[in-house]
Amino acid sequence: MLDELYKKTEDHMKKTLELLGQELAGIRTGKASPGLLDSIKVNYYGQMVPVKQVANIAVPDHRMITIQPWDRTLIVEIEKAIRISELGLNPQNDGGVIRLPIPLLTEERRKDLVKIVKRIGEDSRVAVRNVRRDANEKLKKLEKDHELSEDDTRGKHDAIQKLTDSYVHRVDEAVAAKEKEIMEI
Repeated sequence: MLDELYKKTEDHMKKTLELLGQELAGIRTGKASPGLLDSIKVNYYGQMVPVKQVANIAVPDHRMITIQPWDRTLIVEIEKAIRISELGLNPQNDGGVIRLPIPLLTEERRKDLVKIVKRIGEDSRVAVRNVRRDANEKLKKLEKDHELSEDDTRGKHDAIQKLTDSYVHRVDEAVAAKEKEIMEI
């Protein structure tokens, strides 16, 4: 039962780290990457779906992304979704393919992006700590119900704290790497 609680806690922390990776991939760094479009969804017959599910996304060079929808009627929807996103990109539509030139980032924009990355990182650290809190509450409940001794509870608290520290460190590393990537010219 304790091993199951530990495993669930670790799984939740892994999911938090995966979500952080997805969010960081969607932040523009001045280099073209298909991951920039992961958060963009378009209306496809009444359903909001990610662009990558309705189009072929390619990166012909480090300053350009091309989007070729499988259904040409979606070009306007995709273009509109990109314009209203927070990416700050200006799509160019030639009727069959949307081209997204990736402009160089200004110093001010880089600093703004670093602030966003730090906020996302802090949100992830809080999520990891919330998972730890939930696990610790379950341990306290087990101890209160006399299903667990005080020594076992303390040992599992320590193990969960080490796990939490490990995941917080991973979050910090991911945030630092993204900050470095953004500030790189």
